Amino acid sequence: MSSEVLSQSNRRDFLRTVTVGTALLVARLALPAEARASRLPAGRISLYNLQTDERLSVTYRTDNGTYDEAALDALNYFLRCHHTNETTTMDVQLIEFVNLVQQRIGGRRDIHIVSGYRSQEYNEQLIKMGTRAARHSYHVSGQAVDVQIPGVSLRTIREVALRLGCGGVGYYPRGKFVHLDSGPFRHW
Repeated sequence: MSSEVLSQSNRRDFLRTVTVGTALLVARLALPAEARASRLPAGRISLYNLQTDERLSVTYRTDNGTYDEAALDALNYFLRCHHTNETTTMDVQLIEFVNLVQQRIGGRRDIHIVSGYRSQEYNEQLIKMGTRAARHSYHVSGQAVDVQIPGVSLRTIREVALRLGCGGVGYYPRGKFVHLDSGPFRHW
């Protein structure tokens, strides 16, 4: 009987260790690379939408790490599809990635949004027009933005984003923007 209790205890300890280890791994992977090295910067972001001529400066995360739903809703609306006015829930990991890029570059310059969320309808229209829009674009799922920062070269934005290792980084000098997304780390 004592060997049965011991093996049940060992199984419980093993399962507890696996559960805690898995939770820690998931939490670590869910954070951008920069956040793993140190705590996240202030959850404040300043944006200008080139398509709608709107500005937004918002604190979307408190110092204790709680997300402000009203601020996230404001970001969702701000990053809406400029073609259809449709909104979606933007991925918070994307917002964190954009914030990290902004903070690394100096934090005082607005990030100019060339493209945020794209409705499926608008994305299909771009494909038919022959633009380089992907059929399964991260823009359609609220996981991508195309950005520029006045006074900062696209090459610098790209290098900063690549060093962060948070998600996808596309370099489009002819289009005058850098693509950032919250998918797996890759670049082109």
